[in-house]
Parts: sequence; C-alpha cells; structure tokens
Amino acid sequence: MQIQTCRAIVTGGASGLGEATIRNIVQNGGKAVIFDQSEENGLRLQNELGEAVLFLKADVTIEEDIQEAVSKAAAFMGGVNTVVNCAGIGIAEKVLGRNGVHNLSLFSKVIHVNLIGTFNVIRIAAETMISNKVNEQGERGVIINTASVAAYDGQIGQAAYSASKGGIVGMTLPIARELARHGIRVMTIAPGLFHTPMFDTLSQEAKDSLGKMVPFPSRLGFPSEYAQLVQNIIENPMLNGETIRLDGAIRMQPK
Repeated sequence: MQIQTCRAIVTGGASGLGEATIRNIVQNGGKAVIFDQSEENGLRLQNELGEAVLFLKADVTIEEDIQEAVSKAAAFMGGVNTVVNCAGIGIAEKVLGRNGVHNLSLFSKVIHVNLIGTFNVIRIAAETMISNKVNEQGERGVIINTASVAAYDGQIGQAAYSASKGGIVGMTLPIARELARHGIRVMTIAPGLFHTPMFDTLSQEAKDSLGKMVPFPSRLGFPSEYAQLVQNIIENPMLNGETIRLDGAIRMQPK
C-alpha cells in the first residue's frame, strides 16, 4: 500500500507520535481521522491541515464510542484501510512504595487504556476493513500498534505500564495470523525515549541527560521518526506480525 492511498484512523492523534503520524500521512496525500479526547488539540490540527483531516472525540476504552467513530471515519474518508494506535497513558508507582502498596485501580486503568483500548480499536476497525477491495498486493489494510521498550526493559515503578505494553507485543502475532486470511497486516512499534508532550515539563538539561542514555543517536527520538517508520510499514507488505524496536539501541537500566 502507498501512503497516498491511506485512509487512516490514528488514536491519540492530537499530539505527540499520533500527531506526527497524521501530519506525515496528509503531507503525502492521504486522509486521516484523529481519535482523541483533547478537543482543543484535535480541532487545532484539523483546522491547520484542512479537508483531509477530521477530528472525532472518542474514548478508546468505550465500545460505543469507537463503533460510532469508526463508522464516521469510514464515511468521511470513503473507507478505512489503516489504523495507527497511539493512544495511551503511563504512571510511575512501585509495588511496595513509601506510601503503601501499588494502587490497584491505577494499575487497572493503565491496562484498560493501553491494552484493552488498543484491542477495542483493532477489533472494531478490522470488522470494517474486511469489506475493502484488495489492492494489487492482495491487501485490505494494515494495523500498527504502539508498545514501548518498557515491554522488554521495564524499570522499577513501571509494572503497570510494562504489563500493558507487553500485552500489546504479545497479541501482535496471533492477531496478524488471524487477519492474514483477510489481507490485513498487524504490526507494532516499540519506541524508546521520544520527545513527546510527557517530556515537556522537563528542563532542557534533563532532556539532554535522558538523550545521552541512547547509544546512537544520543538524543531523544523525534516524533517524525516514528511517523517515518509508520510509513515504511504501510508501504512494505512483507512487514507483518512483528514488533520493531525504535530506540537507538537503548536498553533501559533498572531505574
């Protein structure tokens, strides 16, 4: 599939990795729909990028929200052949911390948003994709999820986040195997340290210090580099059922 033929849903598309993905798709001639809960950022991006973009306020954890949003996205773009799941949250809390044991509701919330939310979008979007006509490669669509290097090298305090991202890695292959008969590919990207809004509260000194942890290039990743890999996956039909680390060779230390 070529990126200019993309009719993409991007969850968490109003900022960070999702925003960069939206921009790259539109700049290359595709269309995209933003699923996000930030109306301010979503509408700003829609207004900036014009008629190729639509913002829909949607919660990835709510079945009815996603069913309605996928239907509206398909109507706006004339179909859906690409999904990029970027929506997610993170917390830092120890299992046994100074203030007591890990809050169970917070653990559940991270799993619910990151893992169950990703799966919710996959299943509902795939149901729409299977009605697409196949292209010359026999494809009907591609689904790209976002995990994290924390799925492999989770640090102290990342039990919830690592579990949620490890779940995304774990379900990539079985879903890819299942959807293969429909011509739908499923891939996952596991980013390392990227300059996203969660880093905006840090000082430049702190950002530079984190960047030096990366072997090469020794800096935080750019969201545009994530978007570039999304494009590579979209355009290479042999990429299927795999998780790609996008991390500059970093291996996170325990803390």
